Amino acid sequence: MRYLIPLGIFLVLVVFLAIGLRLGDPHEIPSALVDKPAPSFRLAQLKAPEKTFSNEDVRGKVWLLNVWASWCVACREEHPYLFEYQKSGVVPIYGLNYKDKREDALAWLGDLGDPYLLSAVDLDGRVGIDYGVYGAPETYVIDKNGTIRMKHVGPMMPDVWSGKILPLVQELNRQGAAK
Repeated sequence: MRYLIPLGIFLVLVVFLAIGLRLGDPHEIPSALVDKPAPSFRLAQLKAPEKTFSNEDVRGKVWLLNVWASWCVACREEHPYLFEYQKSGVVPIYGLNYKDKREDALAWLGDLGDPYLLSAVDLDGRVGIDYGVYGAPETYVIDKNGTIRMKHVGPMMPDVWSGKILPLVQELNRQGAAK
């Protein structure tokens, strides 16, 4: 009898764990910034450090901010697909090189190619902190008013692109055209 209570508690915990594992997609980490203005930044560009890039530079456009780094294994998995997405012309993709050495990032893009319109350098990770970055890769969909509309954690694989990001970008572009 004294073993039944601990066994019962254990079984209840197993049931709750099983339910919790089925509920959510680990790539859909809620962000307090969704539907809020994107934090402002002005950073040096990776390939032209004498120039800067700011989120204000793309105000009036729907755009993607893709957080990446040369040390990121999942970024390598995502990288070939970014060329396809950029080539589609549906939405401009800007890179945020996160906590990386400039020479490593440049070598990485030199080896694998550069799918970004440009990449800004977040060497100390301060912009990443402002955006709530957990790690790389992460992708933010930002609307014409500078509001974050979606955050995707992990590689932006074709199913994520076609099932979530592309429909959202198309809707955001339609909203802007209707005004």
